[in-house]
Amino acid sequence: MANLDIAFPEKTTEEKMKIAKKFYRNFTDTFAEIIKLFSADEKFLNRHMVGDYSIFDRLYKEGKRCQVHLGHNFNWELGNLLSGIHIKHRFLGVYMPLNNKAFDRVFRKLRSRQGMVLISAKNMKAEMMPHRGEIYALGLVADQTPRHPGAGYWIHFFGKPTVFVKGPDKGAVSGDLPVIFCHITKKRRGYYDIHFQLATESPANLPQKELTRQYVRFLENVIRDHPEMWLWSHRRWKLEWKPEYGEVL
Repeated sequence: MANLDIAFPEKTTEEKMKIAKKFYRNFTDTFAEIIKLFSADEKFLNRHMVGDYSIFDRLYKEGKRCQVHLGHNFNWELGNLLSGIHIKHRFLGVYMPLNNKAFDRVFRKLRSRQGMVLISAKNMKAEMMPHRGEIYALGLVADQTPRHPGAGYWIHFFGKPTVFVKGPDKGAVSGDLPVIFCHITKKRRGYYDIHFQLATESPANLPQKELTRQYVRFLENVIRDHPEMWLWSHRRWKLEWKPEYGEVL
């Protein structure tokens, strides 16, 4: 509710409670869906999430690697599996290892079921090396908060200075990789559409931090349209901006 108070100060308490209740329904639905995903076949997956992957087909034919920037938008685990099926690129997914080793093994097994190659965020440079000669699509959850407030880009998000990780932006610019923004919408319980939008074909031509700024605007618009679909249960604004962290875009 504290998150919703920051994001939607114009809404009444009753309106925010409705968003919260819909969020918790999606949150619990996701747990049930994840259990099913361990045994679901390709036919089941395709029936429950539909998308247009043609942008990836074009980039693959042109021999171009790319990055996919998405947020904690339900049900991203289903989206991961479908992307592994439909994207012709070698599909690499950056993930943060869980502290609980048993749960970490479980989610690694799930996320790699349809061919995704998992890349640990803690050892990303070394684990990317074997794929440097491949045409890959790198999936990044770009709404993450860095561990240290001075280690990210500060951008106004729902009107409040908010820190975002630098990695997705810096990696795309460094390799001049086309970037695709992704989000998911829910048609009804258990059935989704996944959406892809080409953000830029050449991020190296953008000013510093511009790609992150564009992603934050994209993410905010997606959340405003479907607020019940984003992961509100973590403290998104736990870090406060200070002048020594640099400008806020």
